[in-house]
Amino acid sequence: MPTHTSAATPPSVGARRRLKLLLIVVVLFMGWAGYTLITQQHHTAERISQLSEVKSKLLDAQQKNQSLQEEIQRLNDPEYIGQIARKEQGMGLPGEMPIQVGK
Repeated sequence: MPTHTSAATPPSVGARRRLKLLLIVVVLFMGWAGYTLITQQHHTAERISQLSEVKSKLLDAQQKNQSLQEEIQRLNDPEYIGQIARKEQGMGLPGEMPIQVGK
C-alpha cells in the first residue's frame, strides 16, 4: 500500500491561515466603514452650516418683508403721506407756512 510521504501539516496551520484572512477582511471592512463614517460626518457638518446660513437669510428676508408690509399699511394713511410730503418734499397744505430753523 502506498503511503503518503509528503509532510503532513497540522490542522492548526490551516486554522491560523483562515483567521489571518478573516482578520485582514475585517480590518479592511472596518477601514472602509470608518472612512465612510468620517466622510458622511463631514458632509453632514457642511449641510448643517449651509442650513444655518439659509435660515439666517430667511429670517432677514422675513423681517424685511414685515417692515415693508408695515410701510404699506402706513402709506394707506393720508396723514402719514402728508408727513412725508412735508418732511421730504417740502410741501404743505394750502395756507401753511413752513418754519425753517437757521443754523
